[in-house]
Amino acid sequence: MGEKSGLTIGRLARRAKCSVPSVRYYEEIGLLPAARRREGGHRVYDVQDVQRAVFIRRCREFGFPIERIRDLLEVSGGAPCSAARDIAQAHLDEIRSKLRELAALEASLARFVGDCAAGCGDSAARDCSLFDDLATHDLTGASAN
Repeated sequence: MGEKSGLTIGRLARRAKCSVPSVRYYEEIGLLPAARRREGGHRVYDVQDVQRAVFIRRCREFGFPIERIRDLLEVSGGAPCSAARDIAQAHLDEIRSKLRELAALEASLARFVGDCAAGCGDSAARDCSLFDDLATHDLTGASAN
């Protein structure tokens, strides 16, 4: 089958580097437009569909939730660039917030592991400070009591 007659769902998936079920899902939820159908009912896609599927896959790789991808696709139709930037900025702000939370989690867990290594040695696990620390401290290491 030549490209002039369209791409099968398998070819679109390979070109977009995503799975066939992902293509079906993106179509089902409206991120990809409904495919044309051949007489036998097989889906047929074009190059614009491949580009859109790649865009969706790349957005997912960057952690964009489906609704934000939908928003980006909406503004791609002619809204000001600032609208797309604002959507991306909101996602970036969320990522930075999560990074701060992960850094606090890392510091707390490193402290708990260090306290365990320094104080417990090879004593019984039931006496390990790690259990007490995890039960009584929040992510910042502050006591929950």
